[in-house]
Amino acid sequence: MDTAQPSIDETPLINRIALRLMPLLGLLYLIAYIDRSNISFAKLQMLGSLGLSEVAYGLGASLFFIGYLIFEVPSNLLLHKFGAPRWIARIMLTWGIVTVLLAFTKNATSFYVLRFLLGASEAGLYPGVIYYLTLWFPSRHRVRMLGYFTIGSSLGNMVGAPICGWLLDKGGLLGLQGWQLVFIITGIPSILLTAVVLLYLPESPLKAKFITDAEKKWLAGTLEKERALAAQSESGKSSFLSVVTEPRVIGMALYYMMLSMSVYGVSYWLPTLVKGFGVSNTVNGLINIIPWLLATLVLIWLPSKLRAANRTMAAMLCAAVLGVIFFLGSVFLPTNTLRFIALSLGAPCMYLLLPCFWTLPPRFLTGARAAAGIAAINSLGNVGGFIAQNLVPWVRQASGSTKAPMLIPAACLFTFGIVTLILMRRERHAQGDVARERRVEAA
Repeated sequence: MDTAQPSIDETPLINRIALRLMPLLGLLYLIAYIDRSNISFAKLQMLGSLGLSEVAYGLGASLFFIGYLIFEVPSNLLLHKFGAPRWIARIMLTWGIVTVLLAFTKNATSFYVLRFLLGASEAGLYPGVIYYLTLWFPSRHRVRMLGYFTIGSSLGNMVGAPICGWLLDKGGLLGLQGWQLVFIITGIPSILLTAVVLLYLPESPLKAKFITDAEKKWLAGTLEKERALAAQSESGKSSFLSVVTEPRVIGMALYYMMLSMSVYGVSYWLPTLVKGFGVSNTVNGLINIIPWLLATLVLIWLPSKLRAANRTMAAMLCAAVLGVIFFLGSVFLPTNTLRFIALSLGAPCMYLLLPCFWTLPPRFLTGARAAAGIAAINSLGNVGGFIAQNLVPWVRQASGSTKAPMLIPAACLFTFGIVTLILMRRERHAQGDVARERRVEAA
């Protein structure tokens, strides 16, 4: 039997697969992120409507991450079992329904329950897509693909901000308050896209009709070689569920937690910070476009230039350092304009870190263990979102300043940068050891 790899023009094939998959996957994440971040705009009216304090509201908003944490790993394992199209469609349908139901929140208790259910419903989407991409793209192309996918989150903030701000000012339509319109209008698209996912998203390369048999063979062989190399670094544990307790997975989760605290702290607090400028809700939404537009442009331009692993780590270190500087500037610069410019420049730094980070776990996780491990890292790391959405209003209350909460992303990115530097040094030492072994073998 001939097992030789067919000759394939790699770049056009990868670009064709990307054009087929990434627009839909990016759209899903865009809608998901609007449904996550709408809470930061609804807050501007819900506090008074439900009679909640900043701290109590922050607790309710953050319960999303508890539902996410509990159901993330099971959800990703079920995606591995049932296939991406069916499971992602289920995720979209349930999170859309829960988002619409949030419009009919009557009190703090129902708000807390629905936010928890929203997290449980959406659990598995992000790590599920990351795992799904490992079935289609060789590792050297994943930073670029993850960059395209992460654009969905920055676009979600960018598109969602003006929509939510405008809807807040449209209260009274159909007898609904503005914050209720926010949840209804932003929840409907995910329900409508459920059928699109089922019909349009292929389960795997082997079942795809838009690539040839020779291309399927080349892709399967290339990915299998990468999995074999990654499997050599896996521990000897036989149960894929045991991956959750592996030190590398826990370490990656804590590492990611610093990034999660930064991203969710900024996106949650930004509308409140801009409201302090004395603008209307609609203008608030328009101003909120700026940081996420810059983040989107960076994600379009830079990840494709970071294919080499050493460039990825170097980019992570630079982004973390610049993020610390910009977020400190957003607190200590003398005018609102300068502080907002600094904050707007800090947002792209955070978002560049996301696709770079998610190239690291597949280096030591494969197969079902990858599905469980990536989900564990994402769910445990997203506890940072829970911490941030409670810590931010607490810092605001304790300090009496709307600027002080931006010290949180500065501190988190500082920690993230220190860990990145340590990982770079270890990687350099490991490469040096390999080079020495090769010299000894050659001698």
